[in-house]
Amino acid sequence: MAKDAKAAAESAEQAVKPKKSKKLLIITLAAVLLLVLAGGGATLLLLKKGDDTADEEDAAETTQPKKKTKDGKEAHPVFVNLEPFTVNLVPETGDQYLQVTLSVEFDEPTGEQLVKVHMPKIRNNVTLLLSSKKPSEVLTMEGKEKLAGELKKTINDVLAPARKNKAGEVVNSENGPAKEVLFTSFIVQ
Repeated sequence: MAKDAKAAAESAEQAVKPKKSKKLLIITLAAVLLLVLAGGGATLLLLKKGDDTADEEDAAETTQPKKKTKDGKEAHPVFVNLEPFTVNLVPETGDQYLQVTLSVEFDEPTGEQLVKVHMPKIRNNVTLLLSSKKPSEVLTMEGKEKLAGELKKTINDVLAPARKNKAGEVVNSENGPAKEVLFTSFIVQ
């Protein structure tokens, strides 16, 4: 009887093992299939993103050439922060003033030295420009954008003054070392 019980137990173990191995096999295959699908999806997304990035890079290359340093690396812009300007605005409804802090963007690192050399003249011309404005001109977004363009021109006029060629035509009036003027603080009271 003991032998019959032992034989019955062994046959029960053998019957259970195939069921467990089938379940384990199915779970393993499902996990592998899931990993393969996830990997394929991730690959497609990365390839799609790579195509979009390549398109954006191609568009950027056609619109604006990238500056490179002597060692072939891409040059980063240089930002020069100017001390805050505080001016009285042209009165409309009583006394109002403008306090503004500017950052000037340059493509070349020499822009910072240029600003330092010409700082008194830059501060004078920027102060004159700012104090000629009315509060209503500088409160709107369009007014601020227009003012930023005027400030860029004013700074470039100091750093790279317009010259006349032999024919008497003005040369270098629009392009200068300053690429953009950014407001880091803008208060009208």
